[in-house]
Amino acid sequence: MAAKEKFEKISVLQLDAHSDLRPEYLGSEYNHACAMHWASKNTNLVQVGIRSMDVVEKPFVNHNNLFLASEIAEQDNWQQSVIDKLGETVYLSIDLDYFDPSIMPSTGTPEPGGLTWYPTLDLLQKLAKQKKIIGFDIVELAPNPASTASDFLAAKLYYKILTYIFEN
Repeated sequence: MAAKEKFEKISVLQLDAHSDLRPEYLGSEYNHACAMHWASKNTNLVQVGIRSMDVVEKPFVNHNNLFLASEIAEQDNWQQSVIDKLGETVYLSIDLDYFDPSIMPSTGTPEPGGLTWYPTLDLLQKLAKQKKIIGFDIVELAPNPASTASDFLAAKLYYKILTYIFEN
């Protein structure tokens, strides 16, 4: 909401396993399951990696800006198709369950069939070269003391995004 106040026309690029489009969840519109509902109504929302959605979210989906994980898994150059849907100014939101649990198991709601590291970095690098990233968030790390690989993936992802932004 703050980014929208500052920048009149923004796109939100959501990398996530879940669409998060519920108008309310558990009695609150400020719930993780509702995070993109406002964005769907007030910005150009582009969703990538989605593989789980509740039936109540379906009316709020813009199918032209939806890139299901199952549909892009076997495609070449899907990253450019995503970027082409975005405006010049982009807020990037990454829920770590976007990644496949084989490389990112430590999330609150892991979903099989997610995307992997290098195709994602390709998307982010191209995004930073072609658009202005005005802010980003990375959410839903659930640290596991028995395995710190997910912690390192999240930290490295922050580092990579900052590097791509400042390179351009």
